[in-house]
Amino acid sequence: MSSPQPQPFTLTTPSGALDELRSRLRATRWPDAPEGAGWSMGADLDGLRELVAYWADGFDWPAREAELNRLPHYRVEVAGLGIHVVHARAVAREPRPLPLILTHGWPDSFWRYTKVIGPLADPGAHGGDPADAFDVIVPDLPGFGYSDRPASPLNSIEVAAVWARLMSALGYERFGAAGGDIGSHVSRYLALDHPDRVIAVHRTDAGLPAPGTPREELSPEEQAWLDDALRWNAEEGGYIAMQRTKPQTAAVGLTDSPAGLAAWIVEKLHAWSDGGLAAYSWDDILTNLTIYWFTGTIGSSLRMYRANAAIEPAQLARRVEVPSGFAIFAGDVVPPPRAWAERSTNLVRFTEPSRGGHFAPIEQPELYVHELREFFRPFRESLR
Repeated sequence: MSSPQPQPFTLTTPSGALDELRSRLRATRWPDAPEGAGWSMGADLDGLRELVAYWADGFDWPAREAELNRLPHYRVEVAGLGIHVVHARAVAREPRPLPLILTHGWPDSFWRYTKVIGPLADPGAHGGDPADAFDVIVPDLPGFGYSDRPASPLNSIEVAAVWARLMSALGYERFGAAGGDIGSHVSRYLALDHPDRVIAVHRTDAGLPAPGTPREELSPEEQAWLDDALRWNAEEGGYIAMQRTKPQTAAVGLTDSPAGLAAWIVEKLHAWSDGGLAAYSWDDILTNLTIYWFTGTIGSSLRMYRANAAIEPAQLARRVEVPSGFAIFAGDVVPPPRAWAERSTNLVRFTEPSRGGHFAPIEQPELYVHELREFFRPFRESLR
């Protein structure tokens, strides 16, 4: 049976949808807030009001959509799903470019990598060595962005299997993989389940020990990190509990109210980024929000948390033998120690950039590009 053929794709907004969004934003019914609450109880209402007002009357979505459409977008039918993917071929074809699939997480989409696609595919035009060029593949996870929503939510293992078929459809038998957040887990399972195809894997986080791991098996450094993770979950993990257990309840309000959607996502951008929202322009933030709004995918994106929560602990305990690298950015949440990366993977590179957080590819694109170039450079010979 022949492989599915990628079809050119253009991001489009339905007629009248932008006017409706602006009407909803202007009609927001705002809650009250205790004096001086700021970000301590969730989204800061004063700042959110300003952002929503700009979304309604200042943000130029048609211009941003046109800018995004300058990227090479495609749709590919894989495993019964239409997958949206940005596929930017390296400008320099010699030496042979390394194919690299970049997988995003939540709460975002291909948006996470929009600032690094050009420098990775055409390093010579961005102050780099043309020999470091990648064929860059950035898909939207199923149920995120412009990819189809699966009838039942897929977990990271299942998405990794879809990605393996996607890479075959794009003409790549061997490739590198990289990602963060959910994308880190998908990249991990690509390496675990397709080690003959994944040349090397790079991640910006390292997961946690599988439930039931005896504490005494961990080093003091790992035990301290696990304690930090437990404290973080108690203080910041309410969204995880909601999305793992009752995602459809949250989906109703977030799908109906753009201001509610903004509160749910912007609070995470603030909490997980190095320097809070100062890491982004308002246009960057609103591009992410507007993609969620017009694709109607906030509910389906939440459901992946429920699917991942059902993964068996034995899967979480598997060690990655494919050569692995990590860039643990200083502003990310609960950074893992090197000892855990060494325990759980075949570690060949571990760095701790001093700037950047959970969304490093869009917070610090130059640093992230540098990390990928440095990590994957020794593995290019395996393609020749």
